Amino acid sequence: MHIDLRSDTVTRPSKEMLAAMMTAKTGDDVYKEDPTVNELESRVAKMFGMDTALFFPSGSMANQAAIKLHTQPGEQLICDKWAHVYNYEGGGVSFNSGVSCKLVDGDRGMITAAQVEEAINPPDFYHSPLTTLVCLENTTNKGGGACYDFAEIEKIRKVCTANNLGLHLDGARLFNALVAKNEDAKDYGKVFDTISICFSKGLGIPLGTVLVGNNDIMQKAIRVRKVLGGGMRQVGIIAAAGLYALDTNVNRLAEDHRKASEIAETLQKQTYVKEVEPTETNIVIFYLTDAVSEEKFMDDLLQKNIKISNMGQGKLRIVTHLDYTDPMHELFLKTLNTYK
Repeated sequence: MHIDLRSDTVTRPSKEMLAAMMTAKTGDDVYKEDPTVNELESRVAKMFGMDTALFFPSGSMANQAAIKLHTQPGEQLICDKWAHVYNYEGGGVSFNSGVSCKLVDGDRGMITAAQVEEAINPPDFYHSPLTTLVCLENTTNKGGGACYDFAEIEKIRKVCTANNLGLHLDGARLFNALVAKNEDAKDYGKVFDTISICFSKGLGIPLGTVLVGNNDIMQKAIRVRKVLGGGMRQVGIIAAAGLYALDTNVNRLAEDHRKASEIAETLQKQTYVKEVEPTETNIVIFYLTDAVSEEKFMDDLLQKNIKISNMGQGKLRIVTHLDYTDPMHELFLKTLNTYK
């Protein structure tokens, strides 16, 4: 039995998802003639109460396109120091848009309205970059799957409106937050200008992210996608997997959250574990005591066909997902309980 807990991106399509993909109606999406892609985009836009949506090959490309839509070269965006757009998108903010990042020292990847307000450069001070965008992430990856308090997001929206700033959400694991906090997607559509929703994580499709927004900001999105190399042809075979995932894989995210919580509780009882960060969704971040080598611990797990992630600086990460079965869960908990 192989147990891969490195990420929720390692999932494989189920037989039912593959069947939906094999029977998908397709067309040339560059011409906007793929009916299945059009259906997925329409459904996601309606779900969030926004005007339009566009399908991208990856979450990073969707985020980078959104940043390009909101900014001009030489400007600056505000984000948490652990934000995916800053840490894990290959420097795309500067490479693609010529924009710099003002990093905020938030809490588990989440920033406050007060911190956003403090980070805005004076618009009439031409020595500093012009602040034009705020990027949030929900749930936070490096922050261990933490979920924003929606009331704080609404406060950030007010700051952005007062200062004429765009507000983008990296919603790579947004469905995890919606399920964990019993929130309404339409509420997010009311406060954000653009939202990227990744389907290849918790929802388990092979690839793809949908960027949603209103017409005023999204009118150039398809051109930016083309420039970034994201124009695809008969991609309805992937969009069909997305439609299937919306029908079957959203509510079951609560199961991933339960398993992650049980893993966190088990780790907290172990003498070789120094700290376990709060676990709200499907990501568990923990630290070993100084007497235990991270490399040896991970190698010992690998000898038992168990894979987890090392995020550096002592952070070890476990991510539960739809391919992590009950028998795997029982075996993993037993392994943690008996590790010496």
